[in-house]
Amino acid sequence: MTSDAPRPRARLAAFLIGLGPALLPSACPAAAAEPLRAVVELFTSQGCAVCPPADQMLGELARRPGILALTFPVTYWDYLGWKDTLALAPFSERQRAYASARGERQVYTPQAVVNGGAVAVASDRPNVERILREARALNILRVPVASEEHGERIVVEIGADADPAARGEVWLIPVLRNRPVSVERGENKGRVVVYVNVARGLHRLGTWTGQPARFEALRSAARIGEADTYVIVVQSAAGGRPGRIWGAAKGPGL
Repeated sequence: MTSDAPRPRARLAAFLIGLGPALLPSACPAAAAEPLRAVVELFTSQGCAVCPPADQMLGELARRPGILALTFPVTYWDYLGWKDTLALAPFSERQRAYASARGERQVYTPQAVVNGGAVAVASDRPNVERILREARALNILRVPVASEEHGERIVVEIGADADPAARGEVWLIPVLRNRPVSVERGENKGRVVVYVNVARGLHRLGTWTGQPARFEALRSAARIGEADTYVIVVQSAAGGRPGRIWGAAKGPGL
């Protein structure tokens, strides 16, 4: 038997819909993203047999709140039989500049540089974790950094710092979020390695003097080398060599 009369539940549903949002609980505000505590730069190579575990670890770090993890593929192992398909000479130069700032002459892979200062063999997970704990406690990345896209422009806002030594360069780094690579020759022949947050260039926006500042860049500068997002890094540059990172921000999708 059927009936055209509304059932009690149907009448109740209609009543509630009629009231609209009045009876619904207020939406909870979204939790604020955890502030960045560490920028981890991994210098790696597809031609380095001991690098894949470090590449995997960086992928894990990239998913942790409060960490900005970046892959910088270097070129100096290309002679071993496989030319790294993601490596760029400026990344090798960046790693050498870090070494020079520490008074060292040699570079190696896999190497992790945290917040522009502390270094570790990136396959030594306990040591990397120790450095990250220390970075979290020190709260070195204290300068506010924010970016927004407005049409074809990226607008970057940098805050101030009370330290009279606070100054540096502002960098936009195009990033390719994920790229699996099948290595056909060399020490990793036959392996498929997944690279995460791969830097595709280094684009200088200008100088930060320790005071609030605003910078702009064309959106196209963040889309080179198949990059699909970007990061902003504010970093000291004594003597033209990279040093302490004062602040950073993730771009869309990171």
